[in-house]
Amino acid sequence: MYQPFDDIAKTPIEYLKGVGPSRGDLLRTELGITNFGKLLFHFPFRYVDRSRFYTIAEVPSALGEIQIKGVLTRIEEVKGKNRKRLVGRFTDGRQSIELVWFRSVAAIKSILKPGTEYVIFGKPQSYQGNWSIVHPEMEAVEDTKAHEQSSMQPVYHSTEKLVQKGLNGRAIGRLVQSLLPKFKGTIPENLPADIIEQYRFISREQAIFNLHFPKDDVMIRRARFRIAFEEFFFVQLGMVRQKQINKTKIRGHRVESVGEWFNRFYKDHLPFELTNAQKRVVKEIRRDMGSGAQMNRLLQGDVGSGKTMVALLSMLLALDNGLQSCLMAPTEILARQHYLGLQEFLEPMGLEIALLTGSTPKKERVSLFEKLENGSLPFIVGTHALLEDKVKFQNLGLAVIDEQHRFGVAQRSKLWAKNQVPPHVLVMTATPIPRTLAMSLYGDLDVSVIDELPPGRKPIETKHYFESKRLAVNGFLKQQIAEGRQVYIVYPLIEESAKQDYMDLMSGFESIQRTFPEPEYMVSVVHGRLPADEKEREMRAFAEGRTNIMVATTVIEVGVNVPNASVMVIESAERFGLSQLHQLRGRVGRGASQSYCLLMTGYKLGEEARTRMETMVRTNDGFEISEVDLRLRGPGEMTGTRQSGVVQFRVADLVKDAKLLVEARAAAIRLLEKDEALTQHEQVRIFFLREYGKKQAWGRIS
Repeated sequence: MYQPFDDIAKTPIEYLKGVGPSRGDLLRTELGITNFGKLLFHFPFRYVDRSRFYTIAEVPSALGEIQIKGVLTRIEEVKGKNRKRLVGRFTDGRQSIELVWFRSVAAIKSILKPGTEYVIFGKPQSYQGNWSIVHPEMEAVEDTKAHEQSSMQPVYHSTEKLVQKGLNGRAIGRLVQSLLPKFKGTIPENLPADIIEQYRFISREQAIFNLHFPKDDVMIRRARFRIAFEEFFFVQLGMVRQKQINKTKIRGHRVESVGEWFNRFYKDHLPFELTNAQKRVVKEIRRDMGSGAQMNRLLQGDVGSGKTMVALLSMLLALDNGLQSCLMAPTEILARQHYLGLQEFLEPMGLEIALLTGSTPKKERVSLFEKLENGSLPFIVGTHALLEDKVKFQNLGLAVIDEQHRFGVAQRSKLWAKNQVPPHVLVMTATPIPRTLAMSLYGDLDVSVIDELPPGRKPIETKHYFESKRLAVNGFLKQQIAEGRQVYIVYPLIEESAKQDYMDLMSGFESIQRTFPEPEYMVSVVHGRLPADEKEREMRAFAEGRTNIMVATTVIEVGVNVPNASVMVIESAERFGLSQLHQLRGRVGRGASQSYCLLMTGYKLGEEARTRMETMVRTNDGFEISEVDLRLRGPGEMTGTRQSGVVQFRVADLVKDAKLLVEARAAAIRLLEKDEALTQHEQVRIFFLREYGKKQAWGRIS
């Protein structure tokens, strides 16, 4: 009997033959597979060519994973010092090889039958001159005959608990194989016919079926191309539509006049000539804020490019039009840095700015709340504390958000709700974002880029040293200090090993004090365990030049701005990500003197760590660094968005499929230009609202 796609997709997974209640519960908890539809879109993560069988004699010359057909002659448990292992002997009729399992020993032993002919698949490894395969995939030859359709066999993700229930990657493949016929002829198209024709896509059903069991390499590529495109297309459709709504439907404060405060600051208090990039961005913001629609703009630029100055000028524009401004930062240290920086410019003009964080005293809070509500406080900087219900503005006109990806959507919406007319929004990020990632995270925003540094700054020289160069490095630091410069020495801080990191820092601090003894040298130390007032005192001593060296954890990544500091030494640099290394390097190079960043590492560096060091030495370009970081870590790890509700693609890859993303966005724009409300594209509209409607604010399409 024919069933529409949705009805089949919603069928609970335990009703699939071979699953049942017990396995169904595990599939839910381990892989999130709750129904037939979820399993249909649980795609393989790779494929293996099962067309070639090796002999055991060929093992020493083989590269990577291989496939062998033979008989399991015996299997036994072997007790080791700490745990049991399972050891099998496998022969192809001429020679034999050892098979070894360290996990799920009892479960695997109960499944395997000596004397049975199997096909095994895995990567051989040599130990003391003997070859073995650890945790091979195994399937009885009889079973392989029943379901193999092509040489390209899928490999599915599984977990140890699922393996114990007999659901390894191959078994999940068999479940998928029994599932696909149920969907034959039911999978609807979700792209417009002209797009399918333009890109010569295979049908959506063909694409899904061939992602699971491809006929050949060509079909894998065509299937990936189709599904990756539609994933990008629908995410971009929502973002482009939201951008249209922002510009045409959401009313914003009309900031038209450039008045006394902006002009007075620009003429009398601006500490340096704005770069052309800063001037361009200020014009873009003025145009947005004067349009009558709510501004939603992303401001990105490299370390030290002057984003905060652009934010300040925007806040003064708001004040000239009778509006209040707030700046929200994700941490107290970053909020305090912004507050002190803005206060330095505003107080000489007689303008008040306040700081609100979790540690602001109650008495001070009451006063702040009153001033915000009656409109006498024009500017406030804060953390999540700004989102509290007690914080009420008389007329909030501009919200500047630093590092937006560290605030949840629900949190930000609280800020917008503090006004009948939503405030203009300026999102700042200190980490340059690769174009593809920006389009996926911030595709609903207009983007401004500050792509030049203030004049007179010399590029920072970055060098990588192993521990053997310690004496030479210390000599260089002494030379810099003798020339009147100051030095940062930063140690890693990783929460999981905070105690050990603290010991490393204090041990390093003692070593530095011996190498740079008082009274010739003065050393500050700053770390997360210091009380706030002590931390402030140590930072101020360094900023005022009373200490020569600051030994710190990464709190100084956003903590202080000292133009006289010319050297950044990063200890155990291999433990830092590229983005963080670049941010730390940006603490120096803020004055006219030549500055240096010295990366100290151990001798044993993995390939990824070596790439990070080479990249840092090669370039100061934050955008180039961000592209390498994206390739190394992937989008979720790079931005901390893996758990924050940002769409996770099943097939599409922001690194490999960058060109496809650009194409998909262009296609989405063209479609919405022709059919803004999708009234002529019902299948597109239905699919979007079902799959993506909850993830994006697209509810205004009716």
